[in-house]
Amino acid sequence: MTNRLKVLFYGTPAFALPTFEAVLRHHDVVAVVTQPDRPAHLRALGADVGVVVAFGQILPQAVLDAPRRGSINVHGSLLPRYRGAAPIQWAIMRGETVTGITTFQMDAGMDTGPMLRSEAIAIGAAETAGELAARLATLGAEVLIDTLAQLDTLTPTPQRHEDATLAPRLKRTDGYLDWTRPARELVNIVRGCNPWPGGLARGPAGVLTIWRATALDDGRTLAPGTLAASESGLAIATSKGALQPVEVQPENRRAMSWSDYLRGARLQAGAVFVMRDAVRPEP
Repeated sequence: MTNRLKVLFYGTPAFALPTFEAVLRHHDVVAVVTQPDRPAHLRALGADVGVVVAFGQILPQAVLDAPRRGSINVHGSLLPRYRGAAPIQWAIMRGETVTGITTFQMDAGMDTGPMLRSEAIAIGAAETAGELAARLATLGAEVLIDTLAQLDTLTPTPQRHEDATLAPRLKRTDGYLDWTRPARELVNIVRGCNPWPGGLARGPAGVLTIWRATALDDGRTLAPGTLAASESGLAIATSKGALQPVEVQPENRRAMSWSDYLRGARLQAGAVFVMRDAVRPEP
């Protein structure tokens, strides 16, 4: 372990907490920043290095350079893939089976700086974005502490910008379910949009948020969005297979099991859940 460093810490959401606690155990935190201050005030703190975790804002180069050894970001993907505000959600929504943590030297771009360390983990087949974020938050703390311990010996590796993909902040519309897509793709959207905004559809009983679901390899051909009988109960037909909701939440009601919802809504085979654009509230 290197000598204790004076750390200027940037972070606000729960994802940053494990890293913050780890830094407190191993180093000296001179200040915690929730809104960027003027570079001159930051330089006056005498920090050796800045640590940025899920801060949610682009920091100007003068702020990044305020600590003596610059600033390091803890990012929830294997860069250069999934640069942006929602790397965990988009990795799941796009069907990735592996992700990880990358620490990198920050520059004025969006997650574009040279990489210091990375560590990969498998994504569980049914894991939601919230569940994966909790695991990555713990891993991020470990990788950051290792990065700081090896700061004098690590050689920064430039990112291959041509391999970059983007992970913009989620919008409610990203959860809209288009039944003309395959069931497995829609299940990934449901997983990636848990805990927000959820997979969203409009059925005969109104807007429904789907929090958990599984994909069925149903060989029958039904119009996408049609409620159909399956071996495990009623499921929603898609362009390939069927989506079997597990946990759902009707508008203005608590979350419940799919079977409880069907009983309360009195839905039967043949009912139709409409396409994504019809999720918008009716006038």
